[in-house]
Amino acid sequence: MQPPEGFIRSYSHVPLGTWSDDGAQALCLLESLIHCGRYHAYDFSRRLLRWHDSGHMAVDNYVFDIGNQTSESVMRLKQGQTTDHSGLNGVRNNGNGSLMRVLPLVLLHQGKDEELVTDAHRQSKLTHGHARSQVSCALYCLWAKRELEGKADAWEDALETAAKLYCADPVRSKELAEYYSPNVSIKATGSGYVIDSLHSARIACEEPTFEHVIKRAISFGNDTDTTAAIAGGIAGIRHGVKGIPDRWLLGLRGKEILEKLIKQM
Repeated sequence: MQPPEGFIRSYSHVPLGTWSDDGAQALCLLESLIHCGRYHAYDFSRRLLRWHDSGHMAVDNYVFDIGNQTSESVMRLKQGQTTDHSGLNGVRNNGNGSLMRVLPLVLLHQGKDEELVTDAHRQSKLTHGHARSQVSCALYCLWAKRELEGKADAWEDALETAAKLYCADPVRSKELAEYYSPNVSIKATGSGYVIDSLHSARIACEEPTFEHVIKRAISFGNDTDTTAAIAGGIAGIRHGVKGIPDRWLLGLRGKEILEKLIKQM
C-alpha cells in the first residue's frame, strides 16, 4: 500500500490500493453465493468468465496477474467443458488459484462441515481439479470456520475434522496426511504452490495483529498477494475491520464494489 521510495513494483502501472485477481475472484464467488443462496458452480463460472473477459469485480474493470492454470481452465469453460472437469487435474496443476478465493464459502455457510468441505472441493474443481488443491481449499475452510467459532486451536481442530471426514476417502486422506499432518515440516517460501501457500499463510498468522500478519506474509516474497490474501482472511476473522490500519482502508480503491456487496449481505 505504501512501498518505499525506489521500490520496484511488479505491476507499476496499476495504482496503489488495487486488489489483484485474488480479490476479484473472491468477490465473484461472494456475489454468486449472495445471488443463489448457496454454492452454484454454473453461476460462479459465468461470473468468473465475466471477470476474465470484461473485468467484472476488478477495480477499473482491469484484469491483471491471472495465473496460467486459471486462464487455461477458463478457456476450457468457454469451449463447453463442464464445471466438474474444467480444472486441470495433473499433479503439476496445484497452483493456489482456487485457494486464494475460497473464503466467502465460509463467511456465508450455515450447514454442516461435510457440506462446507464438499463445496470447497467443487469450487476448486472449476480451475484446480487435483485432490491436493481440493484438500487445501477444504482444510482452509475448516480452519476459517473454527476461527469464526472462536476455537483457540482452530488449525489443529480443522486438521482433526478433515481427517475424520476423509476416513473413507483414501486419495484425499493420503494428500492430507502427506502434506498437512503435524509432523510434516514445510519451509515457507510464499510460492504459488498450493501447499506452500497454505503453510506460509499459517505461519504468517502466528503474528499478533492484522498488520503484522500481512507484513509477515509479504515478507516471504514470491506470490505475495496470494499469501497475504489467504493469511489476511484468517486475520480478518480474528481482528475484524477495526484491526485493519486506517491508512490501508483509506488507500483502498474499489470501495463502491465492496459496499454494494456488503449491503446485499
